[in-house]
Amino acid sequence: MPPFKREITPPPAQPSPKLPEPESVAAVYEPQESLKNAETQEETSNLLQSTFKTITSTDEEVRSETESAGSTESPMKNFGDKVENVTKELAEEMGIPTWGLVAILIGVGVVVLGICFCCIRRCCRKRRSKDGKKGLKGAVDLKSVQLLGSTYKDKVQPDMEELTDNAEEPDEAESKQSEVKLGRLQYKLEYDFNSNSLAVTVIQAEELPALDMGGTSDPYVKVYLLPDKKKKFETKVHRKTLSPVFDETFTFKNVPYAEAMNKTLVFAIFDFDRFSKHDQIGEVKVPLCQVDLAQTIEEWRELQSVEGEGGQDNKLGDICFSLRYVPTAGKLTVVILEAKNLKKMDVGGLSDPYVKIALVQNGKRLKKKKTSIKKCTLNPYYNESFTFEVPFEQIQKVQLVVTVVDYDRIGTSEPIGKVVLGYNASGTELRHWSDMLASPRRPIAQWHTLKDPEDGDKKD
Repeated sequence: MPPFKREITPPPAQPSPKLPEPESVAAVYEPQESLKNAETQEETSNLLQSTFKTITSTDEEVRSETESAGSTESPMKNFGDKVENVTKELAEEMGIPTWGLVAILIGVGVVVLGICFCCIRRCCRKRRSKDGKKGLKGAVDLKSVQLLGSTYKDKVQPDMEELTDNAEEPDEAESKQSEVKLGRLQYKLEYDFNSNSLAVTVIQAEELPALDMGGTSDPYVKVYLLPDKKKKFETKVHRKTLSPVFDETFTFKNVPYAEAMNKTLVFAIFDFDRFSKHDQIGEVKVPLCQVDLAQTIEEWRELQSVEGEGGQDNKLGDICFSLRYVPTAGKLTVVILEAKNLKKMDVGGLSDPYVKIALVQNGKRLKKKKTSIKKCTLNPYYNESFTFEVPFEQIQKVQLVVTVVDYDRIGTSEPIGKVVLGYNASGTELRHWSDMLASPRRPIAQWHTLKDPEDGDKKD
């Protein structure tokens, strides 16, 4: 059966409606009655012109502001772009990322600022120190004097003496207030009538003055009887203390009671110094005639200032020398450095000193050497070295005798004083010898106070 087909017929065309034609353009856009007259037209034109001018001026202002803003922003933007480009180029040349280069630059800037800050701070400190030191130009640095030794002390002493001579004398009340306390000493005395011996115990000291740079002292005590001073005892050195506890007993033998009444017991406290003369802090003198020796005496005494220049032990002078021992080579080296404040032996008030070094064993002199002679001086400077061959097995059996002698061309040379070191020495001499043995291959220098020479040493 054939498919069904339906035919669609389009609708008939209708004619478009005709619009009424306007009579004229003027009829459609005919102005209102208020604008028809001439006055209204002029007002309108004037209003339009003023409005146009306002819009035009506003547009020009906005355009000028935009141009000015663009002109200010463009240099900053260009500078930022240049910096960024330079940074990228440097980073590429150095082979590191851009952030790494930025971090390095920041670190360098921080370091530079820190250096500038330190320089400014240092300049400020220098100005403050200069202001504080204006009135101290003539002062003496006592610390450096102690470190450099007695040579510089001797140079400073005349100036200090001139200052004290020219100074005004204070009143009695002020002098009492300015008195410096030297501390006090505790001791004990026991006399044995059966053996005619006097036992002296140095117990302790306290409130001693500080003579070292660190605000302390190295005190030790010498004990002897006046007027002979034949036998002297020394306590151990107590390092860095102002209240040492000694607790050491010494015995003076063969001292009959009748003779003891004419003697004076002396406790002399010193501050130990290896590289200069030992400073005496003070002393305590006990006349035995004022003490009841029939009973044990234990008491405290205030330390008194030393009578005379340099105290009782500065009569003959002092000598400084160094010791060095090499065990493997068996060599003992003695360097005589200098001496000072020697006893006046000549008529003119001077001396011609030289130093004699002798190595002694069992009372027999093994070797002897001499320094050069220094004419007309009490403070000679030598700096001369001498070497002795001493095996290690023999070093503990020998003595070293250092004697200062006054040379006399006509008569016999007379010894001024001597120092004996060795295994049976005592006091500072034993300490010097022990330090030498404890520090092999190292020179140990020390000052020593000269002691009275024996009769056997008077011959050259």
